[in-house]
Amino acid sequence: MVLHAVENVEEAFGVTREFLTPIDLRRWLKLAFIVFFVGSGVSFPTVQFNTSTPPGDVANGEIPFNAPIDAPIDVVTLVVALAVAGVLLGALFALIGAIMEFVLIESLRTGEVSIRRYWRRRWRQGLRLFVFRVVIGLPILALVVGWLALLIAPIVTGGDPAIPLTAFFVGIPVVFLIGVLYALVSGLTTVFVVPLMVQTDTGVLAAWGRLWGSIKTAWKQYVAYVVVAFLLTIAAGIIASIAIGLVAIVLLIPALVVAGVTHVTVSLSSTAGIVVLVGLALLFGLSVFGMWLLAQVPIVTYLRYYALLVLGDIEESFDVLDDRRPPADGR
Repeated sequence: MVLHAVENVEEAFGVTREFLTPIDLRRWLKLAFIVFFVGSGVSFPTVQFNTSTPPGDVANGEIPFNAPIDAPIDVVTLVVALAVAGVLLGALFALIGAIMEFVLIESLRTGEVSIRRYWRRRWRQGLRLFVFRVVIGLPILALVVGWLALLIAPIVTGGDPAIPLTAFFVGIPVVFLIGVLYALVSGLTTVFVVPLMVQTDTGVLAAWGRLWGSIKTAWKQYVAYVVVAFLLTIAAGIIASIAIGLVAIVLLIPALVVAGVTHVTVSLSSTAGIVVLVGLALLFGLSVFGMWLLAQVPIVTYLRYYALLVLGDIEESFDVLDDRRPPADGR
């Protein structure tokens, strides 16, 4: 039996190269904008400040932790407001990302990148995809939060930690298996169900119904795809990380030179020096982020084309690429 997941690894390179070349900066910038919402998530490092104040009298303007503080704004209200704002921003980002999934597929299958046109055409389907992701994601989130709460419960209640901790460790394989199942459903929805929704102009459940029938018939092909796609994603991530690391080193050299010149001329501790340092840090961070985003364009394009090629080979009626396949494919 021919595994389409294996034979399409090389073919996807050809389709990706044809789509991305000749290099057009405007086209790549539009793809980078799309990839920002549909590609790998962006995680920012967190910085924790550990401060301690010795007991005693207030000195040098420091306030001990046990001293009463008259806050002009209720802290709880502020925290709740920030949490609500964070949830709303996250939901907006997820909604835009769901619509951009269809913008990306339309761009790949037609060969023309147009954000506004495909947005107007597919935003309703994107809204359905967003709702579907919320519906399957909230129970998983509640499960994980409840599972982690087992660690906090003994601290809050002051009770015997033996039972909650036992339940926590027993729940590890359960949470892991459910997480894997969620990842499979979410991943297959993104790479297979969305193209079927575009092809037939239907909703998520109708497209999943078509895909599920194919999975039951050719489950080995889909398992092979999951395994190979997982390995390709890891390999692409490693290569991209190395490339962006080298770019970051190259960009860091002129930043250090400017910082050194600033230190010699006006001192880094001065107001002008601090302004220069902040500007350099922002410019360096934005430059690295921009390069990372551009590096994601060929990666995401390749992985999505790879999935579309596999889907079309497993079930010919699912092929959404039409004439974008290489002539050697024989279609």
